[in-house]
Amino acid sequence: MENPINVPRLPRKRRSLAQELVTVLTEQIRDGLLKRGDKLPTESAIMEAHGVSRTVVREAISRLQAAGQVETRHGIGTFVLDTPSPSGFRIDPATVVTLRDVLAILELRISLEVESAGLAAQRRSDEQLAAMRAALDALNESAAHASDAVASDFAFHLEIALSTGNRYFTDIMTHLGTSIIPRTRLNSARLAHDDHQHYMDRLSREHEEIYEAIARQDSDAARAAMRLHLTNSRERLRQAHEEAQAQA
Repeated sequence: MENPINVPRLPRKRRSLAQELVTVLTEQIRDGLLKRGDKLPTESAIMEAHGVSRTVVREAISRLQAAGQVETRHGIGTFVLDTPSPSGFRIDPATVVTLRDVLAILELRISLEVESAGLAAQRRSDEQLAAMRAALDALNESAAHASDAVASDFAFHLEIALSTGNRYFTDIMTHLGTSIIPRTRLNSARLAHDDHQHYMDRLSREHEEIYEAIARQDSDAARAAMRLHLTNSRERLRQAHEEAQAQA
């Protein structure tokens, strides 16, 4: 059942309107105003209730999808998946602020996501593969229009975790959230001494290699592609970290 929103319009604070809307909707889910399986109000209803644009609504929904709190079923609507745990483990994005922090996150991701990719190649369904493809297409389109690609990048990695069939992979990825994507904290292209488009093209190729290995259900290739992708990111940033220390 679709739920009305009976909350005040969003105040204009320093944080983005999209994040303000994410906060409001997350609180509604946590407080039980929106329950698991409930359909979110339409884009138009959310726009009217909060006085924001369609772009803001879509960005907020994208962030909720990336966090695993909602899912969009094409032609039907967006539905609540789960209630976020207020006491669950989570890396506070405010603490991931330096190159050293981001490198540490990448080390954690390598240990987690290499095996995740291998299991996903063995166990993924056709529907899950299609969801990975959709996330990659959204990522490529965002990059082509120089817009924020972080949510779709995270969505791709989350879909791989979902495809393992092991809920603990999904739980850890969801708790980590989009803070695991380096460019949410740093201008990765600039640090790697690369122009943005070339940097995004390289990331796209790495993602495609992961997808293709999972598509043909080649576990070893999927692990290798994921390891290469994350190791490349780590090495680009490690070199930048060493350069920054040398200049200090």
